[in-house]
Amino acid sequence: MTADEQDKEGRGGGDDRRAPEQSDLVIDRLYEVAIDPLRYEELLDQWESLISPIRKDANGAPIEDRLDKSLGRHFQRAGIFLDQLDHKEGRTGEQDLLMPFEKSAAFMIGREMRFIDTNDAAQATLGIRKGASLSDLPVNAEDLEALREKLGLMLMKNSDETAIFRARMCGENRVIVLHLRSLHPKDGAPVVIAVTTELKWPERLDETLRAAFGLTQAETDIIRALTECKSLRDIAEARGRSIETVRAQMRSILSKTETRSQTELVRLTLSMMEITSYTEDHAARATPMSEGYDRLSPRPYHQITQADGRIMEYLLLGAKGGRPILYMPLDYGLTRWPASAEERLEKEGLMAIVPIRAGYGNSTPLPKKASVGMSAAQDILRLLDHLGVSRCPAISLGSDIYYLAHLHRLDRKRFSAIIACAGTFPLTRSEQYERMGKWHRFILASARYTPHLMPFMVKAGFSLARRLGKRGFVNAVYGGSPADVETFSDPEVFEAMVCGSEVCLSEKHSAHKAFAREVHEQETTDWTSLLKGFEGQVPLTYMNGLHDPQVPPENLREFMRDFPWIEFELHEDCGQLLFFRKWPEVLDRVRPYLR
Repeated sequence: MTADEQDKEGRGGGDDRRAPEQSDLVIDRLYEVAIDPLRYEELLDQWESLISPIRKDANGAPIEDRLDKSLGRHFQRAGIFLDQLDHKEGRTGEQDLLMPFEKSAAFMIGREMRFIDTNDAAQATLGIRKGASLSDLPVNAEDLEALREKLGLMLMKNSDETAIFRARMCGENRVIVLHLRSLHPKDGAPVVIAVTTELKWPERLDETLRAAFGLTQAETDIIRALTECKSLRDIAEARGRSIETVRAQMRSILSKTETRSQTELVRLTLSMMEITSYTEDHAARATPMSEGYDRLSPRPYHQITQADGRIMEYLLLGAKGGRPILYMPLDYGLTRWPASAEERLEKEGLMAIVPIRAGYGNSTPLPKKASVGMSAAQDILRLLDHLGVSRCPAISLGSDIYYLAHLHRLDRKRFSAIIACAGTFPLTRSEQYERMGKWHRFILASARYTPHLMPFMVKAGFSLARRLGKRGFVNAVYGGSPADVETFSDPEVFEAMVCGSEVCLSEKHSAHKAFAREVHEQETTDWTSLLKGFEGQVPLTYMNGLHDPQVPPENLREFMRDFPWIEFELHEDCGQLLFFRKWPEVLDRVRPYLR
């Protein structure tokens, strides 16, 4: 029996037995994306093939229990690959080929089937060293021979290629996944780089886990085995214990760590691994100025200190001290307006206040268990108080109406009116996700139905944006909306979006964690009652385009029926980027409510 066959047979998955091959393909795409984010759309399509039929039957409930249980662990480990690649991007020398992979076991092999180089993790977890033979790799004989054949074929070809290979570890009932990439330098011999799912366990991690959670050594050993993708039955056999004993120990571990599942426990452990072995966010932070490259004037980032000591950044656009408008810039961090729009603000004596939420730019991330919506509302209220703004109109983009609804619950007199550009609504039915464009459905439905897998998907999406550049990424995400593609192609819009979104993604900063947290809360919360809180109290106008991939026309018609008290203004020539195309009309809507 091959490793792939044994892997399928030994899985402890949920009740989705229909297409194990689809799970395998998702895992293969997953590791390919972790090494090469440009293949993100392939993962998106493969994931949809697997998940769509299950999601349609879920009636809005999470479906993680109906999926292969190993998926969560593979997603988390792939996330580590992605982190390492992002941290060390740009190295091209042969001596640096294994440098991005500090925690994952990796090696380089040549035509003689000897290891040209191995990293510390490979030496620690696989026991292989530079100069040793491929035969020393501790996988079973059948898989080793198949690997030798695969490597030989890759080294014979004249072009670079990638492949996923699975092998079963010698003496263990578990699979190791190898991502193989061949390189054919012009002036050198071809090599294959192999990055594996084996992770180097930091020396002090046992001590850290025991001290943090009061665990015994036996319990930390079980946690380590779980992160190595071993099942509870594998662990019981290896430890010479009954499966019931190991299950009892697992219950104790979950209780001590305050986690609810093995997947959540592994996620916590990988986070602790990061803390122990790597200081996160070592890159320089965002620039103190928001600068354009053509017509946009530079604007300084301002800061206030919140009551709990967190820093919150904000921008002021237009006339300093002018009549205030609160502007909510979407979770993409679209903090700048087209140059003509900012000039209009200045000319009319208007000032747009742009809060930069926790985790974006230099704004301090929220504490782990804090409510994103309520915390954002409290932060913005303190900012408005700091600026002496007791009442003003507000403009929100996309799903940021969610935060204004929270803010209104805290202070029902703060807003004179709200204009929701490409505004979203609480989603209550699975078909509302099915109608979306595939990129928006991929992220939003993942937050709702498979939240444990979402962090990797968001992280990989941000990495893709960095690789493609913002123009390429926007064209990919909005490719199904010609109106949005046309809007983004306007030079002023392009400058505003590229420069404004630096608080979300730049060469030195990524807000993927904050983004994922925001989307997760919005998609797993029924905020219908929050939205209805505006009824009869604040004039609320939704300006929506009929080419919006997140709010397609059929969904919009349902929302218009469900919320008849909202004033809707529909635009045939717009999509989700409506504000950047229709900002003069937005200002027309705002003016009657200025003070």
